[in-house]
Amino acid sequence: MKICLACSAGGHLTELTQLEDAYEGYDSFVVTFRREDTESLAGRVYYLMDPKRNPFKVILNFFQALRVVLKERPNVVITTGAGVVVPLCVIAKILGSRIIYIESFARIDSKSLTGVFLYPFADLFFIQWEELSDKYGSKARYGGKVF
Repeated sequence: MKICLACSAGGHLTELTQLEDAYEGYDSFVVTFRREDTESLAGRVYYLMDPKRNPFKVILNFFQALRVVLKERPNVVITTGAGVVVPLCVIAKILGSRIIYIESFARIDSKSLTGVFLYPFADLFFIQWEELSDKYGSKARYGGKVF
């Protein structure tokens, strides 16, 4: 089993690393963007362009993500968002990976843009606040807080 851990830097990365018990012992790698807090990550780390909702950067991100997915062929992608991971998750899903999305702890009563995009692609879609249950469809599962 190969697991791709995909997230933006900052809080998204913090939430994903708090789930280490779930992926410890598996062949895993990280996909994120380069920033001071991602420079010290251990293991295999791939840095993608952070698109920041710029269509040209999204295209570059797409091709970078395609290269990573074709090289690594993950069985599962676990992601806490945000935008840097959308193309990667779509590509991975098309190529047969399972997608586990965990909505950000900061999203208490409104959907994230990443959540909206990835909801149709996610095999498991977790929310950390029960208040979001009525915002997403029946696929969203309340999983409690990550920390």
